[in-house]
Amino acid sequence: MMTNLFSSFDPSTSNSMSLNWLSTWLFILLLPSTFWLIKTRPSMFMNIMTKKMSSELENILNNKNKGSTLLFVSLFMIIMINNTMGLFPYIFTSSSHMVMTLSLALPMWLSFNMFGWINKTNHMFEHMVPNGTPTMLMPFMVCIETISTLIRPGTLSIRLAANMIAGHLLLTLLGNTGNKLSEILLISMLSVQMMLLVLESAVAVIQAYVFSTLTTLYSSEIN
Repeated sequence: MMTNLFSSFDPSTSNSMSLNWLSTWLFILLLPSTFWLIKTRPSMFMNIMTKKMSSELENILNNKNKGSTLLFVSLFMIIMINNTMGLFPYIFTSSSHMVMTLSLALPMWLSFNMFGWINKTNHMFEHMVPNGTPTMLMPFMVCIETISTLIRPGTLSIRLAANMIAGHLLLTLLGNTGNKLSEILLISMLSVQMMLLVLESAVAVIQAYVFSTLTTLYSSEIN
């Protein structure tokens, strides 16, 4: 029984054991299929998507080394799979929780900045003041660039969690009113839910793409 509107996003299934977070690792069950001799259509689709994503991220990094995008492509696949699995009934969407999204964004942001400040200190200081900035505006630009850099992990995590929560919450609210509607309104509500489900499927892929692309851009700024 739901005690409040957001209880469906509560990661605790009971007081003694939490099983919802196991949905984060359900995609591991799909990994053995990649080693089958006969390729299936879903595995071929995933391979095509991985290659397209890798080539696009290579253009962002301006790097010919194909292995340089492995981290960001893996990040894209993990987020996309978790977002998509959350559309199935009785599967907890771990990417709608700040614990999951912040755990992905904060270590990436820290590693990039630590690498930049330790190995490329002058470049990091130059990045604080863009070219052509008037002398009077330099102190303000330093403050603005510092704030924009510090809030990056928060904006990454909040953007992903908020977009995943919004669609699921709207579907939940529409579903809870089904037993109070007439037949005509019920059919209309089901049609709206089907359209929202298609939209959420697109949002699941788009948000994974946005997260991995922005992370790649943050990395390219330092390199």
